Amino acid sequence: MSNITPIGGRVLLKGIEAEETTKSGIIIPGAKEEKPKVFEVVAISAHEVPLANGGFRPHMLKVGQQVVCAQYAGDDITIEEVDYKLINEDSVAAIIE
Repeated sequence: MSNITPIGGRVLLKGIEAEETTKSGIIIPGAKEEKPKVFEVVAISAHEVPLANGGFRPHMLKVGQQVVCAQYAGDDITIEEVDYKLINEDSVAAIIE
């Protein structure tokens, strides 16, 4: 991966591919065509997250965490044939633990 550093409270996410079969072996048709809803955090901005009142807060996310966000939130980019999503940290809906 190229050295990509998000700025301004943004995070760089990489989609986690949907499973093509369930644990019991049932094939899920069209799973590959769906856009991912679960992502892995691959980079965060070096600075804190800006707030509307002009202040800042520390990042809540860490590299390596799995998160959930809307399929169409942020900007979709492709670098070296790998798809990423560049999104404001505030647009992440949940952290998967």
